[in-house]
Amino acid sequence: MDSPRPRSLLGNVSEKVNTVCEAGLFLTLTLMTLVTILQIVCRMWFRALTWSEEVTCFFLVFASFLGASVAFKRGANIAVTFLLNVLPKPLKKAALISIELLGIVFFSVTAWYGAMLCYQERMQMASSMPVSMGWFYLVFPLTGAVTILHLASHVEDLLRRSECV
Repeated sequence: MDSPRPRSLLGNVSEKVNTVCEAGLFLTLTLMTLVTILQIVCRMWFRALTWSEEVTCFFLVFASFLGASVAFKRGANIAVTFLLNVLPKPLKKAALISIELLGIVFFSVTAWYGAMLCYQERMQMASSMPVSMGWFYLVFPLTGAVTILHLASHVEDLLRRSECV
């Protein structure tokens, strides 16, 4: 049995960032649940909260994007692999690297345009709160950058393997 290969610096950074994202995902889902419960309680027995629906929607978006980055790190995203399974091992490795590189391109575009959106919408306020929409749109460049980190770590791992996948 082969001994486990030590993780690279990129792999270590990816792991640590993923740990932070998982904690952020847990916190976001917890806060979304608590705000929703508070909204129900206030609506039933007190006055409805004007901001709770919007905050819940923002938490849902945050959780979706954080969850996507965690899924990319774990390799838990949906994949159609029937074509990969019939490829010879050297071509399979090349195909996997190509898929990861395409993901890096996609999330680079997402991060870039997300950053532009943050800048363009920095003066726009949320409809029910005095908070800049730039803060809410920050999820796009941040999770884009995190996903790029995870995908780059996957590419490095595939390149470091001496055997084919």
